[in-house]
Amino acid sequence: MADVTEAAPETAAGPENRPVKVKWYRSVFYNATILGLCSFAAPGLWGAMNSLGAGGSQSPYLVNTGNALTFCLMVISCWLTSAIVRYIGINGALFIGTIGYAPYSAGLYLNNRYGVEWLVIVGAAFCGISAGVFWASEAAIAIAYPEPRNRGRMVAYWLTWTRIGQILGGAVNLGLNVDRNQAGKVSYTVYIIFIALQASGTLVALFLNRPSQVQRSDGTPVKLTIFDNPWQEIKATTKTFFTKKFLFIILWIGQGVYSEAVFFTYNALWFSVRARALGSFLSGIVAVICGNLLGLWLDQNHIPLKKRSRRAFVVIMTLQGAWWLWLTINVTQYQRTQPIFDWSDPGFGRAFGVFVFLVSGFQLNYNFSYFIIGQISSSPQETIRLAALLRGTESAWQAISYGLNAVPIMAAVGGPYINFGLWGASILPAWLVIKDFGVNNDKTDVESHTEGQEELRKEEGSE
Repeated sequence: MADVTEAAPETAAGPENRPVKVKWYRSVFYNATILGLCSFAAPGLWGAMNSLGAGGSQSPYLVNTGNALTFCLMVISCWLTSAIVRYIGINGALFIGTIGYAPYSAGLYLNNRYGVEWLVIVGAAFCGISAGVFWASEAAIAIAYPEPRNRGRMVAYWLTWTRIGQILGGAVNLGLNVDRNQAGKVSYTVYIIFIALQASGTLVALFLNRPSQVQRSDGTPVKLTIFDNPWQEIKATTKTFFTKKFLFIILWIGQGVYSEAVFFTYNALWFSVRARALGSFLSGIVAVICGNLLGLWLDQNHIPLKKRSRRAFVVIMTLQGAWWLWLTINVTQYQRTQPIFDWSDPGFGRAFGVFVFLVSGFQLNYNFSYFIIGQISSSPQETIRLAALLRGTESAWQAISYGLNAVPIMAAVGGPYINFGLWGASILPAWLVIKDFGVNNDKTDVESHTEGQEELRKEEGSE
């Protein structure tokens, strides 16, 4: 059985939070880099293929069906992750989570080159089973490993690697298809490169430190622990789902992640092959810049938590609303005119710009969601549960989104309309959670960490 307490021993010299000399291969930055490389190889390259529009296929409908199956299975595997961590630890969960991505890419490769359809669905199933464990475990690691004062920047840095996958995929595809100014599917050579890179992610995961090995600059230990047996843990996770704060952010999570299928399908339907590749490349760069700026803002600890959280929320939601209005106007017109835009065509800028901004909005929502989870979590165990619930809820919304976008009319106009409505419906309940951050007796981001450590020590003492 894995060592599940993962507790760093106290030294005889004094408190746990005494600053220490950090070895580079035990540092938070090192572990964020390893986690980022895993995210690059697994979900990053998955996103790279989908950012080409429908996984690079000429028609988006089969791939959207496969993606819907992936996310349906991820709901289940995310829900079970905290129980899995009880036996194999957070490192083992991350390792297992990387395994299913290469079969998914293999299915897209065979479909692209030989027209084989069955492996798209089978590969999607393999991906869904493992990816849910990966998503939940990487989220828990990203929230729990950094010092609270640096969490925003470390999360943004980790998520940057995910977008680097998209940027690399777009660059490779743009180089291979720069002369293809018509609609169609991408070169199958792209898939061979992606399969090799995704297979490497499993090996990279072995280099992640266990929580007890991580050395923070402030000397505080990292503790990602599961004490309960699997059935108790599943019940605890379910109970956490029904807490008021989590229920209030479900629609907000949905409006953020439902968009992935919408803008990737938009890219597949209305652009040439080389324009799709350009979109994948440029949108990834803009998303990285926006995500890191948000992380920098969230870590401005000299600014009150109340002000940081509220201003970030208002800016993100205002921009999202503007972009959804823009997309709604576009798709309503394109449904009538049925254009295919290349970068040399009139109207390309208007059609292309909103895709870049929506990918950036997806990154902003992702980064901010980890900030929210870090604030509402009160213990290391709850961090794992909330991370699993966050990723499971994201998966449920994306299963719905990809499933609906497998229907032609929903892919063309229905998806943007629904997402615009979700954006509007999510504002008030999410605000009811955000408005309490840093108010009255609500914990600060540093106090959140301290309370978690105190609760952990109480649980250890009761063992």
